[in-house]
Amino acid sequence: MRTETITVRTGGSPAVRDITREAEQFVSGAGDGLLHVFVPHATAGLALIETGAGSDDDLLSAIDDLLPAQDKWRHRHGSPGHGRDHVLPAWIPPYASLPVIDGRIALGTWQSICLVDPNGDNPTRQVRFSFLAG
Repeated sequence: MRTETITVRTGGSPAVRDITREAEQFVSGAGDGLLHVFVPHATAGLALIETGAGSDDDLLSAIDDLLPAQDKWRHRHGSPGHGRDHVLPAWIPPYASLPVIDGRIALGTWQSICLVDPNGDNPTRQVRFSFLAG
């Protein structure tokens, strides 16, 4: 297995960051196999969504609707409402496994690999790419 960790800057507010290009670079020329993407954080996840057409903002709005950043959460350290960030990975998991065919990720036409980070308290995140050859 080959593995590499990258750092992604998400800033001080909720963000959806497209990391498809970085993942493609990691598997370029690797042949057939599986790409596993993992975010080793308790308050971030990975989503396969369309980007650039408003879906990124729609996802953040849906997170706010489903998990409002209010002071109702029992987990209370960090900024107000931060407890919801710790619940997020139950809905948006911190991992994804994707097929790689001839060194290219087999994504659908409009799919992108996105880091979803609702937690403005941590402006940078680590993402681990692992490739298991077929």
